[in-house]
Amino acid sequence: MSRQVILTIKILFCFVAAGFAVFGHIDRSNELTEIRREIPLLEKEVKQIQLENIRLQYEVDRFESPIHLMELSRKPEFGHLKYPLAKDVIVVSEEEADES
Repeated sequence: MSRQVILTIKILFCFVAAGFAVFGHIDRSNELTEIRREIPLLEKEVKQIQLENIRLQYEVDRFESPIHLMELSRKPEFGHLKYPLAKDVIVVSEEEADES
């Protein structure tokens, strides 16, 4: 083979290698750009979930409030419930619970 053919093959190989490097860089840049475009959407979704959690926590707190529980105790479907007598209440200390 002549020197000119070998030089042409080397130059062609360099162009091909450079092309693959540029293609890889562009592909990686496209992936990063796609991820960057998704970030605001994910932030919006997280904010909506946080607001929903706050709303649900408010509802739980409102439901568990003593006033609401007293109102529930007056309803006929909960009429069978009664306060326990002092002799029916069992107090377990943390030390006893740890031993079990």
